[in-house]
Amino acid sequence: MRRLFLMLVIFAFGALTAAAVMQYGPDGILKYQIQNLAGIQVIVDLAIALVLFIFWMWRDAKGLGRNPWIWLTITLVAGSFGPLLYLVTRKETTNLPAQVGK
Repeated sequence: MRRLFLMLVIFAFGALTAAAVMQYGPDGILKYQIQNLAGIQVIVDLAIALVLFIFWMWRDAKGLGRNPWIWLTITLVAGSFGPLLYLVTRKETTNLPAQVGK
């Protein structure tokens, strides 16, 4: 059920991203966000969330015997798609929140 939900999120977010890129171009999305302080706040918030996830993902991937570099690279290049894809492809071992504190 979790995988299905994550795949739906990836699909919907991918469609939104594709529409935004088609309408504004890759540089247009960033240009729009840096026009004012509110947009910059959104970018900084996203960066903080992604960095936090990267730290968790790095430890989790190593603990599960997965190569963390591939997920780090996808996250740095494609933003939230990296964590979403990581979670979709992650094998179920225990509950996800229980591993966060380890």
